[in-house]
Amino acid sequence: AWTGLEINTLAILPLISKPHHPRAIEAATKYFLVQAAASTLLLFSSSTNALLTGQWDITQLTHPISCLLLTTAISMKLGLAPFHFWFPEVLQGSHLTTGLLLATAMKFPPITLLLMTSSSLNYTLLTILAITSAALGGWAGLNQTQIRKILAFSSISHLGWMTIIIIYNPKLTLITFYLYCMMTAAIFLTLKATKILKLSSMMIAWTKIPSLSATLMLTLLSLAGLPPLTGFLPKWLIIQELTKQEMTSTATIIALLSLLGLFFYLRLAYCATITLPPNSINYMKQWQTNKP
Repeated sequence: AWTGLEINTLAILPLISKPHHPRAIEAATKYFLVQAAASTLLLFSSSTNALLTGQWDITQLTHPISCLLLTTAISMKLGLAPFHFWFPEVLQGSHLTTGLLLATAMKFPPITLLLMTSSSLNYTLLTILAITSAALGGWAGLNQTQIRKILAFSSISHLGWMTIIIIYNPKLTLITFYLYCMMTAAIFLTLKATKILKLSSMMIAWTKIPSLSATLMLTLLSLAGLPPLTGFLPKWLIIQELTKQEMTSTATIIALLSLLGLFFYLRLAYCATITLPPNSINYMKQWQTNKP
């Protein structure tokens, strides 16, 4: 498991640092340092368990300290709050294509490890981290103007939803992850096609590829979890499962926290489809030159 995670980390580093820009190099360095620290903690949890119980299998940790260290290590790998500070910065310093990989494919190995070791995790800590991620993911995204950072905080918020249910219903976590990946991929590819990186430039998105603006709005609202769109289904099922497990207060808290994320998704959708752009001559010229 540890070797696979390390190969995964080393594979993405050249893609992050490919532009040879100081910001890209900084992002690659931050990513490497955090992932290396998390991997070290992962090995340390396994070694501690072997020392105290004689069991080397990482999927069957029994000592409380080892379980705590394992939960912390995987949370760092995923970017759960409060270990999330590296993720928005790395995503902001990367290209949109690399950002898409970081927000989707690179989350798959840690989530797989989380599923494999779900019986060994410290669930109290995991629940606290999940609720904190849902809160900070929504709260920190409110004041952002860079779209990549908004999507990074969106990812952190969704990870909170995935991890809170992983003990009770691992299949539901996977379904949520797959749907999140599809919706995030659609947004990143739309942004790449329209060459939009800032909130202010979304106002002229419809002049470049008008049909994609409507698609972008629907995808953003789906990511926000509005019914009857696709993103509503996993959130509804997660709340239903938490209620079945007699965790009604937790379900209520995480449902209310999703309203924070709804605000910035609506702001993105509003800027992309409803806001009228400035009618200056310079902007008119820009529209003409940017037509595909």
